[in-house]
Amino acid sequence: MLYFASAVIITYIFWLVLSGHYTPLLLVIGAVSSILVVMLGSRMAVVDREGHPIDLVGRAIWYWPWLLWQIVKSGIDVSRIILSPSLPISPTLINVRASQKSAVGLVTYANSITLTPGTVSVEVEGDEITVHAITYAGAQDVAEGGMDRTVSRFEGDGAAQ
Repeated sequence: MLYFASAVIITYIFWLVLSGHYTPLLLVIGAVSSILVVMLGSRMAVVDREGHPIDLVGRAIWYWPWLLWQIVKSGIDVSRIILSPSLPISPTLINVRASQKSAVGLVTYANSITLTPGTVSVEVEGDEITVHAITYAGAQDVAEGGMDRTVSRFEGDGAAQ
């Protein structure tokens, strides 16, 4: 029921933002439409823990600022590399094992790697992610597993299976 209610609320807020019309009739029509859309989605089995991980919202409050800081730090490092006259790049391709237990956790980890400047998740197969890094040091940073551990904490014990 929590997933249904939160999906209706999120769908309704999305409808409100896109519609821009706030007359009573249209507000009611939007609410009814949101309920019907989520009911249809529930019948199609797309409103579940994996497709709508509402249980991760609390942990996202600390994870997103952490990820933003990682993006800023990596952006500064990549900028230094680009601005350096010697352009000290050493493109590296590595495979890292992901310790996440759910599809949501694995996708979050792979996307976090890609969002961080200087690294890209090239392929995810099973619990292994192929990562391309612009420098060997960047590849080693991913291989050390700090981001993996942080994403695992974000995923938590109650994550989608």
